[in-house]
Amino acid sequence: MAEPVTPLVTKSDVAYDKVREKILSGEFPPGSVINQATLARSIGISTTPLREALRRLKAEGLVELGAHRDAKVTELRAEENRDLLEMRRSLDPLAASLAAQRRTGEDIAEIRASLEGLRAMPENPDYEHLLHHRRYHRAIYRASHNDLLVEALDGLWDKADRYRRFALEVDRGPEARAKKDEEHRMLAEAIIAGDSDGAAAVMTEHIDTSLATQATRRLSR
Repeated sequence: MAEPVTPLVTKSDVAYDKVREKILSGEFPPGSVINQATLARSIGISTTPLREALRRLKAEGLVELGAHRDAKVTELRAEENRDLLEMRRSLDPLAASLAAQRRTGEDIAEIRASLEGLRAMPENPDYEHLLHHRRYHRAIYRASHNDLLVEALDGLWDKADRYRRFALEVDRGPEARAKKDEEHRMLAEAIIAGDSDGAAAVMTEHIDTSLATQATRRLSR
């Protein structure tokens, strides 16, 4: 049997991952200017692969590129967050419903594993908190076995993480965090039990009381 081919990781890929992490973790906050020469030196690459990485991030709406050597992290906008919420209110419950209908034993194992130790995000979450939260939701998306739906929700998640962090600048309190923990548990249980209507209902409630919803209210003031 042939050995599996290991995907080639380029310098541009490395730069993309590093800059994306800095943006989503809040190290590069919205509106901040990224000096390409300085950043390239800190990563240990030339500006050419960094520029390629920034073009990918621009396509994802995370940075803006000027005509010269600087880039700027995209500002948060109430309109964009509203658009993200409108799409997620439709697509997330659909994914949860399909997951309850189509989940396999492997999907159930991944959902359970991703739920282990998952807690509602605290103020100023680190990147690992964001990744754990994403792993749980992506396990649900993947259990839908609808590749186009998974791709669409993955793209929305990247943008939404910045609005979650913005909402967490105001402490939501222990009761609200406990409610989110309970929703995560109930959602997993409904999917594992094959309750498609119940899963969709829990997911709808999860979106309607989400950090992104709180961010919309703050941005609209």
